Amino acid sequence: MLLKLQGKKGLILGVANDQSIAWGCAKVLHGLGAEICLTYGNPKTRNYTEKLADQIHAPVFTQMNTSNPEQVEEVFGLIKEQCGTLDFIIHSIAFCPAADLHGPVSEVTRNGFASAVDISWYSLMLVARQGAKFMKNGGSITAMSYYGSQKVIQNYNIMGPIKAALESSVRYLAVELGEKNIRVNAISPGPIATRAASGISGFDKLIADNEARSPLKEKLTIEDIGQSSAFLISDMSKRITGQVLYVDNGMSIIG
Repeated sequence: MLLKLQGKKGLILGVANDQSIAWGCAKVLHGLGAEICLTYGNPKTRNYTEKLADQIHAPVFTQMNTSNPEQVEEVFGLIKEQCGTLDFIIHSIAFCPAADLHGPVSEVTRNGFASAVDISWYSLMLVARQGAKFMKNGGSITAMSYYGSQKVIQNYNIMGPIKAALESSVRYLAVELGEKNIRVNAISPGPIATRAASGISGFDKLIADNEARSPLKEKLTIEDIGQSSAFLISDMSKRITGQVLYVDNGMSIIG
């Protein structure tokens, strides 16, 4: 049975450019027939992302600052007008101030930690709460994590504990939303050369190490993540919820 998503409507958060994981998901899902609403966070990226939204004929394309609850409600208001319902949400948002990201966990500032938690973790709770109202016939919510949530990855620092909280929340949301037939999962990609990843010191070495030491020894792409997200959205995974799917060439099993 071929995986098809015709008739599915969804929201993908966090597109920044044509190298972002959010765009990899949007491109693959659009190719499989899904209708996709797109949001971006930084106003400076609009010139890049607007062209991408045009490529997939996004019915809603707008900025969403998840630190502004009123703006989040406005975005879902647009979705109600243009789409009516949602079948899936992909949360691909993470942020930490550079000074706090590059420093030791023990020296993270209160403000830096609060900012990282708000954007990288709480935004999922906010979007799940709003999005569930539009999933009248059930649906799928997928968050993006990273292996630094489970093991100490050099230079990943405070984002490791924050991603651990994100993965734990995926399990709690899966239980809370399960009675509405809404499935909640996470994808944990291996290292991919995205703009967001470039802020992590030594990330090029992580990419090279993954290609050299992983069982499959292949270069990971944003399209690989898009294909995995398609599976989690599709009816092929209708009995899977509360899980973390590693898409990393098997690197997470290597000591």
